[in-house]
Amino acid sequence: MFETLKNAFKNKDVRKKILITLALLFIYRLGCWIPIPGINPEVYAASNSADGLLGLLNGITGSALENGALFAIGITPYINASIILQLLTVAIPRLQEYQKQGDDGKRKITQITRYITIALAVAQATGVTISYARSGAISNTVFGPMDQTWLISIFVATIMVMGSMLTMWLGERITDYGIGNGISMLIFVGIIASAGLGIIASFQAAFGGNETAIWELIGFVIMVVAVFMLIVFVDSAERRVPVQYAKQIKGRKQYGGQSTFIPIKVNASGVMPIIFATALITFPQMIAQLVAPNSGFYIWWSTWIGAGSWIYSILVALLILFFSYFYAQIEFNPEDISRNIQQYGGFINGIRPGKPTTEYLARISKRLTLFGAIFLAFIALVPSVIFAAVLNNSTLVNAFSATGMLIVVSVALEFDKQLQSQLMMKQYKGFLK
Repeated sequence: MFETLKNAFKNKDVRKKILITLALLFIYRLGCWIPIPGINPEVYAASNSADGLLGLLNGITGSALENGALFAIGITPYINASIILQLLTVAIPRLQEYQKQGDDGKRKITQITRYITIALAVAQATGVTISYARSGAISNTVFGPMDQTWLISIFVATIMVMGSMLTMWLGERITDYGIGNGISMLIFVGIIASAGLGIIASFQAAFGGNETAIWELIGFVIMVVAVFMLIVFVDSAERRVPVQYAKQIKGRKQYGGQSTFIPIKVNASGVMPIIFATALITFPQMIAQLVAPNSGFYIWWSTWIGAGSWIYSILVALLILFFSYFYAQIEFNPEDISRNIQQYGGFINGIRPGKPTTEYLARISKRLTLFGAIFLAFIALVPSVIFAAVLNNSTLVNAFSATGMLIVVSVALEFDKQLQSQLMMKQYKGFLK
């Protein structure tokens, strides 16, 4: 990766895209520290420092939620809107048609995603504002004579929605004018920023004469490196199914007669099954916490199905298994691949074209999906439990959660691939000139 960055800065066009990306990311991080008038972040941080759900959201937004900043809800509504639209695409034929229409269909899907994002941003901003008001963080000191809490709350929620829309715009500009994958880059920067704050706090405790903090930090670094190596290994693992194309003679030319392969990744769905599973199982608890935190339902759910309970672990593992197979069906269609192979005169050695090839590819996909789902369930549960048991730093635990680590590794690898592809395109252009 370092060699790729070195070569990228030598190329004028690629260097310009990298600088644009860094400038837009700087604007995003600046928005994570600009406070919203009407919020006292110290009161909110003190009352919600040990909260698991809000702590996870705070880790993804780069501490913007804790700071009561302009980008307090960040890119989360856009992510949820994208997930909802992917689920709806399976059930709504019109959305499936949009996916097959190329750039025009992509623009329509993007526009629908924006509308859903606005609706989710309003809902999430309302919930977070209620949480601010309940903790006593809504303050009228900056508004002078205006002391109506409900009016200040409406102002705060409106600013949060506007900040979420601006975050979405920054991500799209990074995709269009920067290196690419703007939304993923914003999430990546937020997680890295939260992790950096936690690491700084750990170093301060370690070098402040706390021997326990020193050993905790050393053990934490070793575990993080081991988990990162495991994630990179599985993320790069794939099953290559060899395909042989028969020779065809058309006129005076000969076509085919070459061998290739179909790459089927072990973890093709990436982090999506974990996001789906955790979002589904924590949604009732989050709604109850924002609306009625002292209700019997919230207390019962937090005790028996809340994060850390054995029922929660079992349900998350089962949901990850289910969503892994669900996402695999969307990403990999054995019937279409089998039809394309047969159409171009290809075949898999020892397997007849047509239905036998479809069944063979489906069987391989199901087996790999099972191993990928087991890996995701392990990553989602085991490291987080170990980190929580070893560390007393909640910021580090939230930043280096399963979702956070998978996103960091996936985005870093994808960023390296994007740079390599940009450099390769520039080399081809120079060769043609």
